[in-house]
Amino acid sequence: MRNTAKITTAVLAAGALTLGLTACGADKGSGSDTSGPLIVAASPTPHAEILTYVKDNLAKKAGLDLEVKEFQDYIVPNTATEDGSVDANYFQNQPYLDDFNKKRGTHIVPVVTVHLEPLGLYSHKVKKADALKSGATIAVPNDAVNEARSLKLLADNGLITLKDGVGNSATPQDITENPKKLKFKEIEAPQTARSLDDVDAAVVNGNFAISAGLKPAQEALVLESAKDSPYGNFLAVKEGDQDDPRVKKLAKLLTSAEVKKFIEDKYAGSVIASF
Repeated sequence: MRNTAKITTAVLAAGALTLGLTACGADKGSGSDTSGPLIVAASPTPHAEILTYVKDNLAKKAGLDLEVKEFQDYIVPNTATEDGSVDANYFQNQPYLDDFNKKRGTHIVPVVTVHLEPLGLYSHKVKKADALKSGATIAVPNDAVNEARSLKLLADNGLITLKDGVGNSATPQDITENPKKLKFKEIEAPQTARSLDDVDAAVVNGNFAISAGLKPAQEALVLESAKDSPYGNFLAVKEGDQDDPRVKKLAKLLTSAEVKKFIEDKYAGSVIASF
């Protein structure tokens, strides 16, 4: 952004040509060049897999040059989109994005919702949630939104009771009833699936569950309902880039009948198309 500012200043000094260039730049939130490939940051599974399907099967016909960059975490895709290192990202839901923008001062906005990955409770030690022993330890993601979402999943399935109205801000301190005296281990979301040998159970985001070889639709002790869910994952850009023609092309492809069939065939209910 500093380099862009210096270039713009130099052009302004040159005279009349400046006005046209400045006007063009003003339409873009990040000032990115729309003539190059569209670079999209994504979690490996299923986001990058879905994007790769689009790249290999649909993009060329639509005139879209698509480049996919994989990231294992939930922070860099947004910061890279904000600073222009990538043009867009595909990995997150609205509550997570709202929290991220508020805490980090970023300006990321959704473009189109593509799918839902139901959050699930998994265990290597028990086969049913009600078989968890008194004092069992459950790993949950440590980011605010996914921790609250995890606790809501447990509450919806009768394992705990939460204070009324806590919503996306729920923490273990908001538990009002805990008959099994469950303990909670807060860890990075990508580590939850890997923690299953060290805890009694773990709440795992759908993408990390699939990456770890888990089958949410078959193996989750309890699974988040897709009905009326606010947790659909979407393509996102920096504010001002929604009208980038490359972004519009990708948004259309990601919500095509071909992508819906790909999701249904590949993930068998572990990932659910939201369109």
